[in-house]
Amino acid sequence: MISLLLNPAQIVSVDTKGKNFKSGREMQDINVLTDHSIIFENEIIKDIIPHSSVNPNKYDSVLELKDKVILPGVVECHTHTAFAGSRADEFRKRLKGVNYEEISKAGGGINTTVAAVRKYSFDELVKIIKPRIDNFISQGVTSLEIKSGYGLDFENEIKLLKIINYLNEIYPIDIIPTFLGAHTFPNKFKEDRNEYLNILVNRMLPFIAEHNLSRFCDGFCESTAFSAGEIDLIFSEAARLGLKTKLHTNQFSSIGGIDTALKHNCLSVDHLEVINDSEIEKISRSDMAAVLLPGVSFFLDYQYAPARKLIDTGAAVALSTDYNPGTSNISLMNFIMSLAAIKMKMTIEETIAAVTINSAKALGVNRLTGSLEIGKRADFAVFNTNDYSEIVYNIGINLNCITIKNGKIIYNSM
Repeated sequence: MISLLLNPAQIVSVDTKGKNFKSGREMQDINVLTDHSIIFENEIIKDIIPHSSVNPNKYDSVLELKDKVILPGVVECHTHTAFAGSRADEFRKRLKGVNYEEISKAGGGINTTVAAVRKYSFDELVKIIKPRIDNFISQGVTSLEIKSGYGLDFENEIKLLKIINYLNEIYPIDIIPTFLGAHTFPNKFKEDRNEYLNILVNRMLPFIAEHNLSRFCDGFCESTAFSAGEIDLIFSEAARLGLKTKLHTNQFSSIGGIDTALKHNCLSVDHLEVINDSEIEKISRSDMAAVLLPGVSFFLDYQYAPARKLIDTGAAVALSTDYNPGTSNISLMNFIMSLAAIKMKMTIEETIAAVTINSAKALGVNRLTGSLEIGKRADFAVFNTNDYSEIVYNIGINLNCITIKNGKIIYNSM
């Protein structure tokens, strides 16, 4: 079936001319077209043509989008959506001056959510998570990464990964599972780190790889979590088993995470609130995406990652909500884009590139989606405005009105 998206006010194609990501100054160029329409056949974009040459009668399906803006389907590349419970009590403590690292060292933080997740069955967790996925779809998200990391033992990490894979089967969007068993050390193993590392490396990873439960292995390289050496051990085994890697690092301290990520050719390094000029140079010279999470800085009232320096040095910067119950209880992509513009001095154009093609790069799906180029998937986010600047300007307001995945409308509020 050949379909037509007819005469939108703007098409923001984020065209990469075949490069499939944007780094440095390229992030400013998002290729905004007016007086054009999009042709797609089944799941694939076939052409973007001037409206004056369109004959709507030639197409099997026509969607009139006058006064609307079309973007590539939004790619949400870093979330912890698979969780249960609340951390409102910790939020209250932080407002009284207790910092996140103090809470974590006292046995709270991630381990609080771990205790909650372990209480729930497969079906109960699915029921909890589904409205969150629906919320992302309503914002134009067509690819969504979800990490494990709130099980922290064999049974519950596998349970979470099986849930994420099940959700991928029943939802029309791409839900991409990431194994984050190296999120932190469970309370049981605070005094016996080697035993938990043994479980990670010799039990969890082989089982996950054998049963194809995760696309990536992630870890948290931080003074309150895993050392660079421990991450190196985990990632070496992950690579041997065929899993690609991503890394949380430089959130609160720099302890060698950047060099470890480079050693293992990670697809992305995520957080980077604490990073020096030398590390920025290393990232900018590499092929890694720099995934920045301004919602964390806002939620923790903490410093923001140096987006401007990273972009000006030539990095490929992506943005994500880092949606989780403890450090970024924020699931609105528009708000993250607004934060990046206001607090990290990114231009509106750069924020759009960051949540589309560069987020796709961070997940290794940038040859398939993330930009509106001929041959890519027909993944679109349609916004109820005639100017793309309004998407970032309307802080905390979701202007997405239609989400299209693989050529099919999966959300429509019109």
